[in-house]
Amino acid sequence: MGGVVLGVESGLAAVEVPLLVTQLPASASADTGESVPGWGLGALDVAGARIVLVAPGGEPRVLTADFYSASDPSVAFDGTRFVFAARRTPADDWNIYEYSLEGGEIRQITRDLGDCRSPCYQSTLFTLDSPEPWHQVAFVRREPGAMVESGGVPLTQIYSCRMDGSEVRRLTYNLSSDKDPWMVWDGLLIYASWQRARLDRGPAGSMGLFGINLDGTDVSLFACDQGVGERFKHMPCTTPEGWLVFVEGERFPWDGAGSLASVSLRRPLRSYRRLAGSDGWLYRAPSPLGDGGILVSRRPADGSRPHGVYRLELESGELQPVFDDPAFHDLQARAVIRRAEPDGRSSVVVAEDPRAHLYGLDISVHDLPERDWLTPHVAPRLRIIEGKPLPSGAASEVAEPPLAARRILGEARIEADGSFHVNVPANRPLELQVLDERGMALRSCGWIWARNRENRGCIGCHEDGELLAQNRYVDALARPAEVLEGVVTVDFRHDVYPIVAGTCVACHGEAGVEPRLDEGSQTPPGRGAYERLLARDGEAGSEYRYVHPGRARTSPLVWHLYGRNTGRPWDGAVAEREFAVLPEEAEPLLTEAQRRTVVEWIDLGAAWDARVDVRASDFNQRRP
Repeated sequence: MGGVVLGVESGLAAVEVPLLVTQLPASASADTGESVPGWGLGALDVAGARIVLVAPGGEPRVLTADFYSASDPSVAFDGTRFVFAARRTPADDWNIYEYSLEGGEIRQITRDLGDCRSPCYQSTLFTLDSPEPWHQVAFVRREPGAMVESGGVPLTQIYSCRMDGSEVRRLTYNLSSDKDPWMVWDGLLIYASWQRARLDRGPAGSMGLFGINLDGTDVSLFACDQGVGERFKHMPCTTPEGWLVFVEGERFPWDGAGSLASVSLRRPLRSYRRLAGSDGWLYRAPSPLGDGGILVSRRPADGSRPHGVYRLELESGELQPVFDDPAFHDLQARAVIRRAEPDGRSSVVVAEDPRAHLYGLDISVHDLPERDWLTPHVAPRLRIIEGKPLPSGAASEVAEPPLAARRILGEARIEADGSFHVNVPANRPLELQVLDERGMALRSCGWIWARNRENRGCIGCHEDGELLAQNRYVDALARPAEVLEGVVTVDFRHDVYPIVAGTCVACHGEAGVEPRLDEGSQTPPGRGAYERLLARDGEAGSEYRYVHPGRARTSPLVWHLYGRNTGRPWDGAVAEREFAVLPEEAEPLLTEAQRRTVVEWIDLGAAWDARVDVRASDFNQRRP
């Protein structure tokens, strides 16, 4: 295509291929500032959102006139069909539909699953016992009755099903939402994943680009090392020329628009480059044209006019107007073209098996500047934590923000060569914490999972994603995996406050030193002490004063109990910070078991009460 240009304004030339465009009434939205990157699709959930077909030389033709709202088109590999998300009436859930461009027929794919959005065609999937491979569609589903772990926003996950709507499978188990699935030529599914664990990038964490197989196995970071580019990365697409293009930003406006960036599919962790976004414009929903260019919607950053569709040349950076109806935001432009079908994938998942394996080859392989900072000698144990989604309307687990409930599945030994091997429940959000000799977490990963009968492995601990494993048989794989199925929860109300009341109030009472930890007039008992320990140095978002939820080693409370700064070299300046030393005459001192309880409470997120608002009864258990 030598310059695709089209619009409803007179004097513009016609396109050379048909386009699908989502149109949102221009009057239905406005930039109201930053929002939380959760569901992230509410901007398109308005009356009159529609999908139009823009044919070469013709006027836009509405394809979804029978729907209250429609969006998210994705064209099939053969160019004859597309899937989309829609609601027939305001009272309906969002469902996935398929439209035949040859005959105009529409058929519904998903039913009775709640809100389903952002579909994309997948390549074939097959198992050893299946008579033939089958095609699937991936989509984003809003989890009924669940919020993201920081609260206030519905939780979304990626699912798949056959083209007739059967065999619905959940693919992701992140507690902070996943969205925007996109198929790559080799059969990998790339998507945007909200990682709340990255609190060093702001109170909301960050959103990165991750990859999984078609059956949800082998989840891993796909593009850009953490800290590269802007903190929210989403809306990925790939081009035939080998580029992954995506939207990024330091804030999350109503439409999710931001700057444009790209990486090479050959080295996605090491090839970041900014494409556009320092010009007073915001960009949204890139998609390939198949000839070296991409389609992208953009609008002025000040919101003075709605989105129009443009063609961007990846090599030169040249932008050309393609389609612009001033009465609408013109979004999600997709070229109706044939493209190569991605490679099919086989699956190791056996749905009847409720267990899976996790293994690591050597925790000494990591991304820290000094290799000796993290070795089996420094970290002899591994803790595995399970998380539960935060139910809608749940009370705050932490003063701010709330966190999903966590429990300890168990601890496993790390062998002398740095390896470990454990057997865990399948299809659950898991967090791995490498522990020192006191049971204090030294490094923690984000939420991962293992599918039914999957062997899920890593090379090291936050290792370089472009490394290959050493060719050696590690010690942990020479023995049966340690089976972990724990029932341990640790919270302030049931486990920590009895310690505080019995040992700390003598010095931290009404006339004692700060923080005040006596009961006072607060109800229920211990709530006042909890809120004071979770106090911040300033406004919301500033540093915690005594307890850093999820990180005991940098918490001044823990330093106070152990008589030393337990921060590690990779924690930066905090490892050199001074603290209040526990007086030698203070009696009674905490036992080692009591101190470990405090450490576990903080490393699990510093919950007030981990036994309320949890949807699984077997989760409401405690350490004996």
